Amino acid sequence: MKNPIGNLNKIFDSRIRLGVMSILMVNEEVSFNDLKTMMEVTDGNLASHLVNLEENGFIKVHKGFIGRKTNTTYSITKAGEKAFKEHIEALENMIKGVR
Repeated sequence: MKNPIGNLNKIFDSRIRLGVMSILMVNEEVSFNDLKTMMEVTDGNLASHLVNLEENGFIKVHKGFIGRKTNTTYSITKAGEKAFKEHIEALENMIKGVR
């Protein structure tokens, strides 16, 4: 029997990282504050998950300014897109196997 969770990516186990990736899959670029609002998490909590995704090469960080205020935005990388699609596919296959 094939392992139903073999293709699941451990990095996406976290509900916050799963949410961030879902948001970035459908938006070209999202600011830190928008992500924080959408995810309903604290600055520190979100920041630590974003660092994890960045260190794994799944997201890119863009630092810039709007006027004099710093503005940090995030986008998904090709590797992140591929890994996330594989993770979602594995979830779908696992669900189909249970039905």
